[in-house]
Amino acid sequence: MDENFPAYVISIAAQLSGLHPQTLRQYDRLGLVTPQRSGRYRLYSVRDIRRLEKVQQLTSDGLNLEGIRRVLDLEEELLELRSRLQKYESEERSTALVVWRPRRA
Repeated sequence: MDENFPAYVISIAAQLSGLHPQTLRQYDRLGLVTPQRSGRYRLYSVRDIRRLEKVQQLTSDGLNLEGIRRVLDLEEELLELRSRLQKYESEERSTALVVWRPRRA
Protein backbone atom coordinates (compact mmCIF):
# COMPACT_ATOMS: atom_id res chain seq x y z
CA MET A 1 0.00 0.00 0.00
CA ASP A 2 1.20 3.51 -0.81
CA GLU A 3 2.19 5.26 2.41
CA ASN A 4 0.77 8.56 1.08
CA PHE A 5 -2.68 7.11 0.37
CA PRO A 6 -5.28 8.84 2.60
CA ALA A 7 -6.92 5.79 4.15
CA TYR A 8 -7.80 6.65 7.76
CA VAL A 9 -10.51 8.88 9.18
CA ILE A 10 -9.62 10.96 12.21
CA SER A 11 -10.91 8.46 14.81
CA ILE A 12 -8.73 5.66 13.41
CA ALA A 13 -5.74 7.97 12.98
CA ALA A 14 -6.15 9.03 16.61
CA GLN A 15 -6.16 5.40 17.77
CA LEU A 16 -3.14 4.51 15.63
CA SER A 17 -1.14 7.50 16.83
CA GLY A 18 -2.27 7.34 20.44
CA LEU A 19 -3.54 10.93 20.36
CA HIS A 20 -6.95 12.47 20.94
CA PRO A 21 -8.92 13.48 17.80
CA GLN A 22 -9.02 17.09 19.06
CA THR A 23 -5.21 17.05 19.21
CA LEU A 24 -5.12 15.91 15.57
CA ARG A 25 -7.42 18.80 14.63
CA GLN A 26 -5.15 21.24 16.46
CA TYR A 27 -2.06 19.86 14.71
CA ASP A 28 -3.86 20.25 11.39
CA ARG A 29 -4.69 23.89 12.16
CA LEU A 30 -1.05 24.53 13.12
CA GLY A 31 0.25 22.84 9.98
CA LEU A 32 2.11 20.08 11.82
CA VAL A 33 0.23 17.49 9.77
CA THR A 34 -1.89 18.14 6.71
CA PRO A 35 -4.32 15.30 6.04
CA GLN A 36 -6.17 15.23 2.76
CA ARG A 37 -9.82 16.21 2.72
CA SER A 38 -12.81 14.40 1.35
CA GLY A 39 -15.68 16.79 1.76
CA ARG A 40 -15.63 17.68 5.42
CA TYR A 41 -13.61 14.63 6.48
CA ARG A 42 -9.90 14.56 7.22
CA LEU A 43 -8.20 11.50 5.76
CA TYR A 44 -4.82 10.47 7.14
CA SER A 45 -2.15 8.40 5.43
CA VAL A 46 0.46 6.09 6.97
CA ARG A 47 2.95 8.93 6.42
CA ASP A 48 0.67 11.28 8.38
CA ILE A 49 0.45 8.74 11.23
CA ARG A 50 4.25 8.51 11.34
CA ARG A 51 4.47 12.29 11.42
CA LEU A 52 1.98 12.40 14.33
CA GLU A 53 4.12 9.89 16.21
CA LYS A 54 7.18 12.08 15.54
CA VAL A 55 5.31 15.13 16.89
CA GLN A 56 4.39 13.16 20.00
CA GLN A 57 8.02 12.09 20.47
CA LEU A 58 9.33 15.65 20.09
CA THR A 59 6.66 16.93 22.50
CA SER A 60 7.76 14.40 25.11
CA ASP A 61 11.36 15.54 24.51
CA GLY A 62 10.28 19.03 25.62
CA LEU A 63 9.91 20.93 22.35
CA ASN A 64 7.01 23.32 21.95
CA LEU A 65 4.73 23.10 18.90
CA GLU A 66 6.45 25.91 16.98
CA GLY A 67 9.82 24.26 17.56
CA ILE A 68 8.40 20.95 16.37
CA ARG A 69 7.03 22.58 13.21
CA ARG A 70 10.46 24.01 12.45
CA VAL A 71 12.21 20.69 13.09
CA LEU A 72 9.79 18.84 10.80
CA ASP A 73 10.11 21.48 8.08
CA LEU A 74 13.91 21.29 8.24
CA GLU A 75 13.84 17.49 8.11
CA GLU A 76 11.66 17.61 4.98
CA GLU A 77 13.98 20.18 3.40
CA LEU A 78 16.99 17.99 4.20
CA LEU A 79 15.33 14.97 2.59
CA GLU A 80 14.53 17.02 -0.52
CA LEU A 81 18.10 18.32 -0.77
CA ARG A 82 19.53 14.81 -0.32
CA SER A 83 17.24 13.55 -3.06
CA ARG A 84 18.31 16.34 -5.41
CA LEU A 85 21.98 15.70 -4.62
CA GLN A 86 21.58 11.99 -5.25
CA LYS A 87 19.86 12.72 -8.58
CA TYR A 88 22.63 15.15 -9.53
CA GLU A 89 25.35 12.67 -8.61
CA SER A 90 23.72 9.89 -10.64
CA GLU A 91 23.42 11.96 -13.83
CA GLU A 92 26.03 11.36 -16.48
CA ARG A 93 28.57 14.08 -16.59
CA SER A 94 30.20 15.29 -19.74
CA THR A 95 33.89 14.54 -20.10
CA ALA A 96 34.35 17.22 -22.76
CA LEU A 97 37.26 19.54 -22.21
CA VAL A 98 36.40 23.21 -22.40
CA VAL A 99 39.23 25.61 -23.10
CA TRP A 100 38.76 29.25 -22.38
CA ARG A 101 41.07 31.83 -23.84
CA PRO A 102 40.69 35.46 -22.91
CA ARG A 103 40.57 37.94 -25.75
CA ARG A 104 43.60 40.04 -26.26
CA ALA A 105 43.04 43.73 -26.38
